[in-house]
Amino acid sequence: MPAGHDERHRTGRIGWLRAAVLGANDGIVSTSSLVLGVAAAHATHSNILVAGVAGLVAGAMSMAAGEYVSVQSQADTEQAEIGRERAELKADPKGEQKELTAIYVARGLDPSLAKQVAEQLTVHDSLGAHARDELGISETLRARPIQASLASAGSFAVGAALPLLVTAMAPAAHLIPLVSGTSLVFLAFLGGTAARAGGAGVTVGAARVTFWGALAMALTAGVGALFGTAA
Repeated sequence: MPAGHDERHRTGRIGWLRAAVLGANDGIVSTSSLVLGVAAAHATHSNILVAGVAGLVAGAMSMAAGEYVSVQSQADTEQAEIGRERAELKADPKGEQKELTAIYVARGLDPSLAKQVAEQLTVHDSLGAHARDELGISETLRARPIQASLASAGSFAVGAALPLLVTAMAPAAHLIPLVSGTSLVFLAFLGGTAARAGGAGVTVGAARVTFWGALAMALTAGVGALFGTAA
């Protein structure tokens, strides 16, 4: 008898991958931009480092809180919809089974087969069948607030640490080109890696992340230089 075929799909990565990529990208872009803006305003090396560290801590906490609130709202909506579906199943089980049958017919099953499938799934796990096929809520794609919050905060801190490390090591005279150059390399690597993990084109993924990062750093450095000159 042939061995079972174990398929691995990328949809299970969507929740944590989105949060991790967003966090790391934000960490690199916001911290490098902050460092460049302060450096362009002619601040001392120690002041630049303090600003960068403060940005790392504040950004990580902001990402954690924002991601948790956002994903928890999604989770609350899912739970409310499941609760409503549970009540409908209790009040009108036959009507809900007909609704499930209609869903399968609309997807291409023969009416008699659709009815059999609906009956068997109702016996096996009625609420799970309706959550998955009527509401589009599955275990793989369900909202996980804690996981998303930790992924965002941790990846932000890692991303922010990269330009901070360069800032700490770079001589003051070459800080701006070194931080901006290495940050763009970090962003390109992140974009390419995330695209590869998600099954998309590596070059396109790297290019779009790098473009927006470069734009953010250029604008922030420009603001820092403007206010530094005015001061």
